[in-house]
Amino acid sequence: MTAHPDAGTIFDAAVAELRDTAFRADLVVREIPTPQGLAPFALALAADVRPDDDGDSVYGTGRFVLLHDPEAPAAWGGSWRTVIFAQAPLETEIGTDPLLADVTWAWLVDALDSRGAVYHSPSGTSTKTLSKGFGGLADEGDGAQIELRASWTPEGPFRPHVEAWAELVGMLAGLPPGSEGIAVIGARKAARD
Repeated sequence: MTAHPDAGTIFDAAVAELRDTAFRADLVVREIPTPQGLAPFALALAADVRPDDDGDSVYGTGRFVLLHDPEAPAAWGGSWRTVIFAQAPLETEIGTDPLLADVTWAWLVDALDSRGAVYHSPSGTSTKTLSKGFGGLADEGDGAQIELRASWTPEGPFRPHVEAWAELVGMLAGLPPGSEGIAVIGARKAARD
């Protein structure tokens, strides 16, 4: 491994940029422990849409991880990598839409593009899940969920990347951009009695 004496300083500047990002009021973002072994430098954030007093959200949640490896792994195509996760519950009818997974990926790409985020080497999966409760969970009824896992190699400033992720988390939860203070649509809370 080659020594990169400025790598920590470069990463610290990126972290400062992300920590200085302002998020919409109905999205609570906090730092969480970083995954181990992915890169020499990492920052992880978690977001919850309109969490309750216990910090749980019935609307949607997400994770954002910024990785930095001065050795520039070949699979990344650079020394930086962004890894994200976003999920939200849906009305069952929405969950059966055959284009839902494609639309979810398109929302991520649109969010990145609308912020002017420069990136390459994107990859990911969009998964929709339908469920039905039985036995002790029968009262919860039918449900659906959408989940997106993605990664890409970011270039330039990092704030547009974290803003795009935050927008995606909100959109999956039914919050279009600029909708603060408007009721959430399309989200469903299962009965827990």
